[in-house]
Amino acid sequence: MTAAKAWVHVSEEHEGESWDHLDRLESESIHILREVVAQSSKPVLLFSGGKDSMVMLHLARKAFHPQRLPFPLMHVDTGHNFPEVLEFRDSVVAELGVELIVRSVEDSIRQGRARVRSALDSRNALQAVTLVDAIHELGFDACLGGARRDEEKARAKERIFSFRDEFGGWDPKNQRPELWDLYNARVHPGENMRVFPISNWTEMDVWEYIERENLKLPTLYFAHERAVISRGQQWVPLTDLTPPREGESVERRSVRFRTVGDMTCTCPVLSEARSVRDILQETATSELTERGATRQDDQTSEASMELRKRQGYF
Repeated sequence: MTAAKAWVHVSEEHEGESWDHLDRLESESIHILREVVAQSSKPVLLFSGGKDSMVMLHLARKAFHPQRLPFPLMHVDTGHNFPEVLEFRDSVVAELGVELIVRSVEDSIRQGRARVRSALDSRNALQAVTLVDAIHELGFDACLGGARRDEEKARAKERIFSFRDEFGGWDPKNQRPELWDLYNARVHPGENMRVFPISNWTEMDVWEYIERENLKLPTLYFAHERAVISRGQQWVPLTDLTPPREGESVERRSVRFRTVGDMTCTCPVLSEARSVRDILQETATSELTERGATRQDDQTSEASMELRKRQGYF
C-alpha cells in the first residue's frame, strides 16, 4: 500500500465523524504502521506487555484488521523483568494467537556478548546488544517500538523513523527529513529503522486511549500494597534483586508503577489509584515525568538515554 493510499484509507474510516484528539493520534499511528509494512521487507513489533506496547499492539490490530498481523512480536528479556508482566505478556500472546519471539540478555551474557559487573546490576543498557544481534540473526529491517517524545529529552530529539546503522547506533545528525508526514524507510543490508508510531502521544494520551479502548494491563500499573524501601527520593521495590542496604528499613506502602521495566532500576510511586480513571486524575497533577519519577538508570550521565541510543538501545 502506497503512502497516499494508506492515508486515504485511514481518512475514510472516520468519514462523516467528528474527530477528537485521540482519533487524530490513532489515525496518525495507523498511517505510520501501514507505511512501515508498505516500505519494509521484514518488520517486527517490540513487545514487553507494558502499557505502551499494549497500545501499539492494539493499534497494529486495528491497522490490519481483519487480516492477521503482518509481522511478529519480539521481546528482549533482561531476565530481571517483573514476573507479573511476563505472565501478562504470555497470556496476551496466547489469547490473540500472535507470534512472539523472545531473545534473552542472559544468553548474550553467557556468550560473552554482554558483560555485567554484578548479578544485581541493571541490564537495561545490555538490551541493545541482544536486540542488534536479533536484528542481524532474523533479518529485521524495521523495529516498531512504543517510545514517546515526552518520556525523556533524548527521545524528544528522535524522529518517528529513526535510522540506525549496521551496529544499531543512532546518530542524531544522520537522520532523514519527515516533511508533510512523508517517511523514508529504505535501508541497506545490515541497517535498520526504529519506528515509533506513538512518538507524538503523551502519557496522558496513552491512559485516555487505554480507558477509551478498554485495554487490559498488568496489575502492577494499579495501586496495591507492596514491600518497598525508601532510597533517596524514590521507593525501591523489595525483591531478591533489590534487597535493603545497610541502615535501610522495609515498609509496606500502597504503590503503583508508571512503567514496568527491569526490576533493578524501576521504582513505584506512592498511589491510591486503583482504576484507569484514578490514574488519569493522578497523572494530570503529577509534576514529575514518567521516567524521571521511576527509573533509577536515567538519573546518571553514565547511563543517559542518548548514550545508550547511540550504542543501539531502543
